[in-house]
Amino acid sequence: MKYMINLKYLLTVLSFTAALHLAAQDKTSESMDEMWGEQNRVTRADKGDMAALFDDGNYSMFIHWGLYSNIANKWNDTTYYGISEWIMSPRRAGISVDQYMAEAKNFDPVNFDAMAIAKLASDAGMKYIVVTSKHHDGFAMYDSKSNDFNIVKATPFGRDPMKELAQACEELGLGFGFYYSHNQDWTFPGGNGGPKVSEKGEEVGFDYYFREKCLPQVEEITTQYGDIAMVWFDTPGNMEKKYVEELVNVVRKNQPNAMISGRAGHNLGDYLSLGDMNIPVKNVPGLWETVDVTNDSWGYAWYDENWKSPKRILKSAISTVARGGTYMLNVGPKPDGTIPDEAQYSLRAAGEWIKSYPQMIYAANPSPWGRALPWGDATVSNGKLNLAIYEWPLDGEIVMPGLNNIIKSAGLWVNGTLHPVKTVKNGTWTSITLPAKRPEKLISIVEIEVEGKLSVDQSPSLDPFYPTALSAAFASGDGAIIKETRWMEKFGEWKHISQAQDFADGGKVLWEVEVLEPGYYQVDLNYAGDSRLVWRVSNSEGDFIQNEQNASHVYHYYEMGLLNFEKAGKHTVSVEVKEGDIKSASLKEIRFTPLSILE
Repeated sequence: MKYMINLKYLLTVLSFTAALHLAAQDKTSESMDEMWGEQNRVTRADKGDMAALFDDGNYSMFIHWGLYSNIANKWNDTTYYGISEWIMSPRRAGISVDQYMAEAKNFDPVNFDAMAIAKLASDAGMKYIVVTSKHHDGFAMYDSKSNDFNIVKATPFGRDPMKELAQACEELGLGFGFYYSHNQDWTFPGGNGGPKVSEKGEEVGFDYYFREKCLPQVEEITTQYGDIAMVWFDTPGNMEKKYVEELVNVVRKNQPNAMISGRAGHNLGDYLSLGDMNIPVKNVPGLWETVDVTNDSWGYAWYDENWKSPKRILKSAISTVARGGTYMLNVGPKPDGTIPDEAQYSLRAAGEWIKSYPQMIYAANPSPWGRALPWGDATVSNGKLNLAIYEWPLDGEIVMPGLNNIIKSAGLWVNGTLHPVKTVKNGTWTSITLPAKRPEKLISIVEIEVEGKLSVDQSPSLDPFYPTALSAAFASGDGAIIKETRWMEKFGEWKHISQAQDFADGGKVLWEVEVLEPGYYQVDLNYAGDSRLVWRVSNSEGDFIQNEQNASHVYHYYEMGLLNFEKAGKHTVSVEVKEGDIKSASLKEIRFTPLSILE
């Protein structure tokens, strides 16, 4: 995937994003990360038993389904690419309130089957479902007594699918929860982004919407559907704290065991919700989740066939758990109420794998390395290391860096049986010899048991058999700033990275790395900027490479040359911009490839 960024372009993107958020009052995603803060980080101990399903299940289904699903990102013969649930917005099709509400008469999901959807979640290995009860468009997907703009009263369908889905989840032993957009409502007077005048022609504000619709509907969804596992509030924007507190109190009163999403606002949720489609590269402490999509859009879009493969779903789920989080993966039902076949295939194939290796996901603890490794990732279950090998080794070996423990046993899972594999310790490096043929088409698992309490040196390291890409997130800046940033590619399709930026003259980015195999490594830099840039890469032994390469607004890997490490052990690697438009330069990653595996 190519990434775009430089300072000037970033300002343009951020200006657009700021305008979008100003219009929508959407201060979720990164702003939620910033608002949370380490001092407010919530842990399992803080929440007790109510967090068990969230923290142990680690994998769940999100469902975006509403009137927008029927429109499917096509309005007046024009297709709008990006997320479909925003189709009504002035920044998309700009559908008027009257036109949008009139579309309800065309919404008739006759093939909706609650048990089929719940069974799909169960087959996928997911532990609970969260479904949109009301999105920003104000359309309720349940039988709301407080507002008639809902699927029972306004559509020919005339049924309450949430009743059916709640019952199906209960029968299959799945948790059930509701998404509710508590700040934005584009069709109800006073809601953020909605009309400013009531049906009586009176000017109204947010309090009118809150009292007349939001609060009553949250009361409904927390009292009419049995025990629910979660209320997933979204886009709090600039809601006053008193409103969020009132909603939280309603949930606590009616559903004392339900978790409340971090996007409730004002740090009143039960966990941190990261930005959309954001799988962090570093471990994150406390209770948190990331939400992702099976294709590109949350709600159904007629053209969107960019489905994640079973392996990609598994890598995303494992990598999220390995960073310490919970992975919630979205499906968007079609206008007839069914889940697209392609999503079903990938989810079930991934679910079959999870049934064989539940220890990778359920009640699993994060990777002791604090990051992914070049060959895959790791979780910890019952004190044992579970190594997920994403890329099978061509040379028959993988290495674990920084493992301080003595290994008691090591085995490769093959058809439900653990087969011993050879391990060799070389200081804190451990090599594992694997068979030439991978036992799994998707992801193979090695189980490691060690003596004593698991202890790992988390310092970045250069793998002798795989290319090693080190994010700027693991670097320090000396005359350069390391910062997390994000942008949209298609509308609502977020990309998240850490980058080094704002280089001063002589400014450097530095990584401390451990080298097992001395020798030459090909160095490539992933950066963006204006025109041509001259970069210098140095190590603490005094070897350096300096090269001029092109630059563009799109993040791209550029070859720098061969850097020599004369001895094994700890090294400092520094990167600086020597010439060119230094202020435009931003660095995403550095990659080291052993000379022995270069083509």
